Amino acid sequence: MTAFAWRVTGTSPIHVRTVLMDHGVTRTFLKKVKFHGGIVTLDGVEVRVIAMANPGQTVGLQLPPEQANDHVSTSFAPLEILYEDPHFLVVNKPAGMASVPSHLYPDDTLANRVKGHLTAIKADSTVTHIVTRLDRETSGAVIFAKHHFAHSILDKQLKLHQLDKRYVAVAAGVVAPRHQLVTAPIGRATGSFIKRAVRPDGRQAKTELRVVAQSQTASLLAVKLHTGRTHQIRVHCESIGHPLLGDWLYGTTTNPWIRRQALHCARLSFYEPFVQRWVTCYAPLPSDMARVIQHEIYDNNIR
Repeated sequence: MTAFAWRVTGTSPIHVRTVLMDHGVTRTFLKKVKFHGGIVTLDGVEVRVIAMANPGQTVGLQLPPEQANDHVSTSFAPLEILYEDPHFLVVNKPAGMASVPSHLYPDDTLANRVKGHLTAIKADSTVTHIVTRLDRETSGAVIFAKHHFAHSILDKQLKLHQLDKRYVAVAAGVVAPRHQLVTAPIGRATGSFIKRAVRPDGRQAKTELRVVAQSQTASLLAVKLHTGRTHQIRVHCESIGHPLLGDWLYGTTTNPWIRRQALHCARLSFYEPFVQRWVTCYAPLPSDMARVIQHEIYDNNIR
């Protein structure tokens, strides 16, 4: 089982619970530890979290066992790994691959391949804790946690807007102003299970757009997500009159250079508390994105 240990610092006694929370253990996860077989120790002796720890003592945490999910099949198909350590895995998702299984895509999704990788390296758990997701036709960096403690840490970073995701996109037309913050709320489109729309009763959404280059017909955008709503970038670009090229759901026409929405998660940054440093991963630009940028931006009177 996965276990952690932290030496108590300072000059005064402190609750074991406080030591754990100072190292990223949330109240919600403490409940999971308590009721699902985890163990908290002080100098190797099992204790309750209200116990007092003195400076120099060691607080230990043994994670509860994780039950394998038999509904996620194992795939040993290739997986492009951008970063890996004992707690986190960042991979580059190709366009056309779903992030997680569904009735339409049951066997060869990113989660299936990650489970295959975890099986191959004999990880403590093969449960696939996906932290960030991408639409099936969006490419780029996706992060997985290797155990539920690591997942809870990144969930907290998501809620605090500390986990930073940056995208490259190509939108139709001349986007202006060149730097803008789109804050329109997003909800489910009327009459559609898949499509989203800007609507007053939707959830708060915030997308930062910066024009990197433009031609007479298209704009190359650097995009930062401040929230994580379904189809957020696609909906917000459509709402300002500049849908992404190739986006059949929110645009009006197809594009000869790319057969999907021109959207790629190019950079992902998160804080790795177990090694106490920030980790930044870069996902290489796929060939179809490079092609549409070349033809729509740089071959068409860039300005």
